[in-house]
Amino acid sequence: MIFDRDQLEAFATIIEKRHFGEAATALNVTRGAVSQRLKALEEALGSPLVVREGNIPTPAGEVLLRHIRVLKVLEADTLQYIKPMGMQRPRISIAVNADSLATWFEAVAWEIAKGGVALELMVDDQDHTLPLLARGEAMGCVSTSSDPPRGFLAEPIGTMEYECVANVEFTQEYFPQGLGLHSVLTTPAVLYNQKDGLHTLFLERLLDFRVKNYATHFFPSPSALLSAIERGVGYGLVPCIQAQPLIDAGRLVRLAPNHKIAVDLYWHHWETAPSNAQAISDLVMRHARQELIQPANRVASELDECGPLSDSPNEI
Repeated sequence: MIFDRDQLEAFATIIEKRHFGEAATALNVTRGAVSQRLKALEEALGSPLVVREGNIPTPAGEVLLRHIRVLKVLEADTLQYIKPMGMQRPRISIAVNADSLATWFEAVAWEIAKGGVALELMVDDQDHTLPLLARGEAMGCVSTSSDPPRGFLAEPIGTMEYECVANVEFTQEYFPQGLGLHSVLTTPAVLYNQKDGLHTLFLERLLDFRVKNYATHFFPSPSALLSAIERGVGYGLVPCIQAQPLIDAGRLVRLAPNHKIAVDLYWHHWETAPSNAQAISDLVMRHARQELIQPANRVASELDECGPLSDSPNEI
């Protein structure tokens, strides 16, 4: 079948705006026209495309939304050769975790945005970016999962290491004997948000059992989280590439130098992509492989840092 362009636009705009009225305003038509176009598209396909509660795509809608995203990028790729000065910037949506955006991905985003596109960055925890891709809301994502959705590829791009740090005064007050069970239960940790499971994983590896009920502050911004730790609000895990300059300057100290947490990252992208989308993927992977730890370097780092199994065995 041949898709009706107006119907596809109506469907995609409903999903983008999460509201029929706002979709109508964006398309400069009536709300009734938007509803009619969606209904006609659903009838033509024989499947509901939008869950009316929340206006999110159904499984069939997710597949169609991915098709629309690819179509728009492909059209822009074609137009840049036919009419390069008159082309409209295609919207490129990328899902990325906050720590990557605050470190290595920021420079990537600048380059992408200068490349004749309208860039949208969708920020979530690295364990939760993949659903945005699967729903068709993003054309690529940085994720911890190596298992790509159907129609996508997952490329390993490197490892981001995290280490547990605090400022000197905080360490002297709360961890005079090091990190142990009693101290971690009573000392506030600084986490990104409720989805952030990295600190719990760190404590489990450090203490050799799972610790759930510990005091937490939530600062849903990498820079705010790091500043909170610097100012003695709590202790926490931060990317090594952010922590190292502050450690060198004596503003932070490592609390468990032999218990870094390594997070493997993958770049998910369309299996078959237009040249402009492929150029973005190449850019992402090139930057990541320059800035993130690669397998050979990771092995060398682990050998250099080999140490005792626990930083504070007497407290455990």
